[in-house]
Amino acid sequence: MPVIGAFIMPHPPIVIPEVGRGEEAKISATSGSCQEVGRRIRELAPETIVLLSPHATSYADYFHISPGSRAQGSLARFGAPGMRIQVEYDAALGRRIAELAAKEDFPAGFEGEREPELDHGALIPLYFINKEYTAYRLLRVGLSGLDGYSHHRLGQLIARAAAELDRRVIILASGDLSHRLKADGPYGFNPAGPDFDSQVTAAMAAGDFLAFLQFPLELAESAGECGLGSFRIMAGALDGLKLASELLSYEGPFGVGYGVAAFAVLGEDEGRRFGRQYLEQERQRLGDLQAGEDQHVRLARLSLETYVREGRRATPPEGLPPELTERRAGVFVSLKKHGQLRGCIGTVGYTTGSIAEEIMQNAVSAGCQDPRFAPVKAAELPELVYSVDVLGEPEPVDSPAELDPLRYGVIVSQGRRRGLLLPNLEGVDTVERQIEIARQKAGIGAAEPYHLQRFQVARHQ
Repeated sequence: MPVIGAFIMPHPPIVIPEVGRGEEAKISATSGSCQEVGRRIRELAPETIVLLSPHATSYADYFHISPGSRAQGSLARFGAPGMRIQVEYDAALGRRIAELAAKEDFPAGFEGEREPELDHGALIPLYFINKEYTAYRLLRVGLSGLDGYSHHRLGQLIARAAAELDRRVIILASGDLSHRLKADGPYGFNPAGPDFDSQVTAAMAAGDFLAFLQFPLELAESAGECGLGSFRIMAGALDGLKLASELLSYEGPFGVGYGVAAFAVLGEDEGRRFGRQYLEQERQRLGDLQAGEDQHVRLARLSLETYVREGRRATPPEGLPPELTERRAGVFVSLKKHGQLRGCIGTVGYTTGSIAEEIMQNAVSAGCQDPRFAPVKAAELPELVYSVDVLGEPEPVDSPAELDPLRYGVIVSQGRRRGLLLPNLEGVDTVERQIEIARQKAGIGAAEPYHLQRFQVARHQ
C-alpha cells in the first residue's frame, strides 16, 4: 500500500534547543512526541515524505508543489543559523501529481515559486525526523485559500500518484492549532481557541476525518489556527484506509496549541470514504437550501447559471412581484462554496432600472468578475450557495457609537475613496473591526480622518 502512514506535527521554533535556550522544557511533551514520530518513521522506512506546510508558497486559488531536485533552509531568522537542513526532492512524484491535477483541471502544480528555501513549517518536523532517519526524499506542498474539500481532493491525488509510481510514502501534516489560547499569549485570547483545539484533537484521536471537512470556517478563523488545511490534505491521502489513530500529545503553555498525532495504516476500509460522505451530505444540504430559496436568490442563480452555461445574459422572467420590478436599490450578491466565499460583488446605489435587473447583473459579476477569484466554472454551479442583500438608503452617523455590526452595514469615506462592509458577517463582531475592514478596503490610512454612514439591508438566502 503506497501511503504507509501519516503524522501530524506542530512547528514551534522554540521547541528546538538552539532557539528555545531552555524554554523548550516547557513543551517537553511536544518534544518527546516529535522524537517518537522520528522513531516511528525510521521503523516504517518510507521512500518519500510528503510534507504539507502552511508556511510554504501558497496562493488563494492554487496549490503549490515545490519544484526542483533539492532544497535547503535554516532557522537563522529565529536566531539559530547553525540549524540547517538539506533535502533531495522526489521530483518524479511531484510531476505525477501535477499531471493528474492537469487532467482533472485541478489547481495544483509547480507554478509561482516564491520561497525556494525550506520554511520553518518543514524544518522543525524534519529536525526530529533526521535525528532518526534520513534515507528519504521529500515532496513539499503548500496550502491554499480554497475550500476544505479541495484540500481533501489534493490528498487523494497525492495518494493516486504514489500508487501509480509504487512509492512507499509517509504523509506529514505540519501545523499548529489555535494561536489564541491565552490572554498573555502572542495573539491574545479568543474563546474559539480552546473550543477549536478540543474538537480538532478529539478528531485526531478518533481518526474522524469527516470532522476535519466539517469544521465551520468562522470557528477556525476565530481560533487563529494554521494547520487545518494540512490535516485536510492528509485526510484525503488516507481516504478509504483503515487506521490506528493516536493522539500522542497536546499542550499550549505559550498560548498556541501544539498537537502531535500518528495514523498507522492497517488496510482498506470503504466505510472511511470521508470525501464521498461529505459530498453526499453537501448535496442534501444544498438541495434543501435550494428548495427554500426566495425569488431574489432564484433570480441570482438563474442569471449566473445562464451566463456560465450558455454565455448569454438572462432576462427577468414574467410574473415577478412589483417589489422586484418597480423598485430600484443597490444590491450585493454573495456566493459561497463548501462554506467559503466564492465571490461577492455589489452596487451601493442602483445602476439599473429595477432590483431584479440589479440582482441579475451583480450575480454575473460576483461569479465571473470578482478579481479575488477565478471565474466560476459550470461544474461548480450545483455547489454554490447564494445570498442577496438589498441595501437601504445610507444615513450619516456622528460617531461609531451609532453603529452595530449585526444590524447595520457601514460606509467609510474620505473624498472619493469609499469602503463598504455589509452587516452580520462571520468574524466581524465589533464596530472597531467593521470600520477597520471598510477603511482598509477604501485605502484610507489609520491616521486619516473619515466620514461614516450606516445602512440596513434586507438579506435573502
